Amino acid sequence: MSRENVSRRGAEKRRAVLEGAREVFGRDGYTRASIDAIAKTSEVSTRTIYNHFADKAELFREVVMESAAEVREAQLVDLDRHLGKIVDLEQDLVDLGRAFVLIPGEFRAHFALVRQINAEVGHIPEDVLEAWQEAGPRRVHEALARRMAELGERGLLEVDVPHRVAGHFVALVGMEIQSRTYYGALPLAEAELDEIVTAGVRAFLRAYGPK
Repeated sequence: MSRENVSRRGAEKRRAVLEGAREVFGRDGYTRASIDAIAKTSEVSTRTIYNHFADKAELFREVVMESAAEVREAQLVDLDRHLGKIVDLEQDLVDLGRAFVLIPGEFRAHFALVRQINAEVGHIPEDVLEAWQEAGPRRVHEALARRMAELGERGLLEVDVPHRVAGHFVALVGMEIQSRTYYGALPLAEAELDEIVTAGVRAFLRAYGPK
């Protein structure tokens, strides 16, 4: 077998391990997930897993960072789509809020991981939690804060502290939905979802719209 084929097979095995591990970690959590269960789900041997990852902690870190990056890129696209060119500020914010709250339904495996992380945060290595925040949520929040600052500079919003304004936007459009759906685990009627997002955006504009 050529070196190229060996390398390709190695990459395929690694991809199988990452996908299997995401499924197992999302189902069982970090502490209960076993390398044996991951190997079975990935259809590889435990030796193959250890050929690619030093231990369960390193594998979990890789899974979380890769998964967070996928969601981050989708959210950054949504930010550009809905706030890159303002046509109707209220509607643009509603559309962005709706895109954000629908993300858990599009990335179910990732948000299964998020639920497990929240459930056993005290048992997950701190460096893994920091890596997750840096790979995904923190970078999306920073991008949203920059957009809010731009809207403030254009006189469309009154923005004092962009990061705080961004946080208030996310809380107003998404916190109730996040709580009621458990990060997308339970469905919510589309009409009700739209009503909650719209009410949140209107409250946000009452707080930060031009006076």
